[in-house]
Amino acid sequence: MYRILTLLFILLIACTPKSSNPEAENWESRTENVEIIRDDFGVPHIYGKTDADAVFGLLYAQCEDDFRRVERNFTWAIGRLAEAEGEGALYSDLRARLFMTEEEAKEYYASAPDWLKELCQAWADGINYYLQTHPEVEPKVITTYEPWMTMYFTEGSIGGDIERVSTRKIKAFYEGMNANEISTLKRSSPYPSNRRTAPEEGHKAAYLNGIEKNVSPSRRGPGGGFTESDLLEEPQGSNGFAISGDLTESGSAMLLINPHTSFYFRGEVHVVSEEGLNAYGAVTWGQFFVYQGFNENSGWMHTSTYTDVIDEFKETIIEKENGLYYQYGKEERKVEVKEVTLKYKQGDEIKEKTFPIYRTHHGPVTHKVDDQWTATALMWEPVKALEQSYTRTKKKNLEEFNEMMNIRTNSSNNTVFADSEGNIAYYHGNFIPIRDEQFDYSQPVDGSNPATDWQGLHTVDEAITVKNPPNGWIQNCNSTPFTSAAEYSPKKENYARYMYSAPENFRGVNAIRLLSQADNLSLDGLIELAYDPYLPAFEKVIPALIEAYDNSNQDKTMWDAMEELRSWDFTTGVDSKAMTLAHFYGRALYQQAESPEGLSGMDRFHWFGTGLAEGERLRIFKIAMEEMDLRYGTWLIPWGEVNRFQRISGEIDASFDDEAPSTPVGFTTAWWGHMAAYGMRGDHDVNKIYGTRGNSFVAAVEFGDKVRAKTILAGGQSSDPNSPHFDDQAEMYAKGQFKEAAYYREDVEARAEETYKPGKR
Repeated sequence: MYRILTLLFILLIACTPKSSNPEAENWESRTENVEIIRDDFGVPHIYGKTDADAVFGLLYAQCEDDFRRVERNFTWAIGRLAEAEGEGALYSDLRARLFMTEEEAKEYYASAPDWLKELCQAWADGINYYLQTHPEVEPKVITTYEPWMTMYFTEGSIGGDIERVSTRKIKAFYEGMNANEISTLKRSSPYPSNRRTAPEEGHKAAYLNGIEKNVSPSRRGPGGGFTESDLLEEPQGSNGFAISGDLTESGSAMLLINPHTSFYFRGEVHVVSEEGLNAYGAVTWGQFFVYQGFNENSGWMHTSTYTDVIDEFKETIIEKENGLYYQYGKEERKVEVKEVTLKYKQGDEIKEKTFPIYRTHHGPVTHKVDDQWTATALMWEPVKALEQSYTRTKKKNLEEFNEMMNIRTNSSNNTVFADSEGNIAYYHGNFIPIRDEQFDYSQPVDGSNPATDWQGLHTVDEAITVKNPPNGWIQNCNSTPFTSAAEYSPKKENYARYMYSAPENFRGVNAIRLLSQADNLSLDGLIELAYDPYLPAFEKVIPALIEAYDNSNQDKTMWDAMEELRSWDFTTGVDSKAMTLAHFYGRALYQQAESPEGLSGMDRFHWFGTGLAEGERLRIFKIAMEEMDLRYGTWLIPWGEVNRFQRISGEIDASFDDEAPSTPVGFTTAWWGHMAAYGMRGDHDVNKIYGTRGNSFVAAVEFGDKVRAKTILAGGQSSDPNSPHFDDQAEMYAKGQFKEAAYYREDVEARAEETYKPGKR
């Protein structure tokens, strides 16, 4: 009897379908069209029959490397972060929904062309299949990914435009409101005067030269350690160089891809299909397109733009019995009112809050200015933005690339370009609204006056661009476009004021110095140029300090430090004691010194060196020495003992330990003009400086008969501390040593460490 029951059970199992879930069966079927090859550095090379197959494999591979960052990026983007991180993230979530509700995202997805829908579906399928095949991974919020979610995160930059909209202001406006409550309204007279918002509050508080604010004075953390507020937080930004064949050893154009992000913000990938996709580069976790990278014929690098792409419109609100209206010329238009219910975590519970959403044709109401409701307008074309982000990866030459740029949705970026035909180009911004220049859009404008409305978009040819300049190079380091190609740069007087805002910065100055000397460059030569150790920020500051000392009574405690600085050549390196002195003196200047108003970041720092009274220079230097002595027991210490690389865990919020192993790094912050930016951001109770952002993924690319590239990542490809690729690039990274990128199939196979299909690893 037992044998009969056993036989019946075996027959039952054999006759049971492998899966009763049609979606799961579809995922299993798709894996047959996908192959993942991991090379000797763990970089995934994904091969798919179709583009959608490749996207499926790409997302699966990304989840293998760092699911938590994939998860967090989209939890933030779709406005559900508070469900994981608590009420403090509630107004970040509300901001996302102010610009697009879930229902609207679904409508956008439904309106997308079929080819894009297929990619969005493959995106969702790749993540969902990963979760199905990894039951040990427990999602924090999103348990099933839907294709419409891609509409929320379309560009790939660091937060994009929406992060420039203040959540603090949104909270001040919407806190305490619910769908049945409206705060006291005032009908203002038409065309009121404009007033500038406080610099630290407005979205136009330009992040010029990376200098956003003074850092508060030093303070010791628990146990005598120092919190991160002691240091200037490393600015965001990037470097992009394009070099024509006239200046290269091979006669082929070259491109430097050098984003400055948090170290693990993007992974390195290579994605290929039989439909013409063959893109290599950096992908923002959770997205299905290579954001900064190259194909066989062209390459693209993005730097953060300070082109004015966001405006604020003060609305004249009218309260009537049948609802809210706003004045627009002689019209009274109805305010669009919706409501959204957001969830947030509180202890072990999930609670809810319902908010109204108010919109005018300018955009959602986000805050008040002069007691007037104010709407924020920015680029919000998710379908077109995804089309541009994806199709960019397939463009073969400048003509095709220029056509793609005319989609005009790459709003938060400048773009540096090179191709195999020898072309180099630069686009300063991409989404640029046409405005009436009689109004000052650096301030909120009067939304009731129709003349303040955007009047369409500037074409690519109307924007600030550079194509094939005779000097043979182009650079942008978040600096002014008017020095991007030396004497062949665009001229400021030819463009509307709102098309530019970034002044020159120390990285831009350094790039011009280096590229003006470039000739017969090899790929290694380009890397060497990109890692040049010279720091232009100190050219005036240190000689001025020494001059002050020489003119003083010459405090004997400063003698050795002054002698160290006197012989310094303004270069950084692990063995340089002068570098350490200069860094802490520069930081102390920002903390302690006052400067005249209206100076750019670069001019301000120069003023610290030459405009301060000599006694003030010495006083501040003394403070820097005392801080170093308190931190390290000496003020004469090599930079590499202070400046370190450490990766302890794969957690998104990095932690550091002065007692744990770490690697010396000779690079330094972009504040001082170092091309290979390296610095700290965030609160960390440590005495040493541990990099958290700056050079992250870097690539040097040469476009010849065959494309060739060298790349490096901070740490490694995997976020798993147990993976051999968690920190296998750390030593190379710290020394500026690059690995050869495996682009062609034969090279990938020659370096294959593992070959598998999704779900079969």
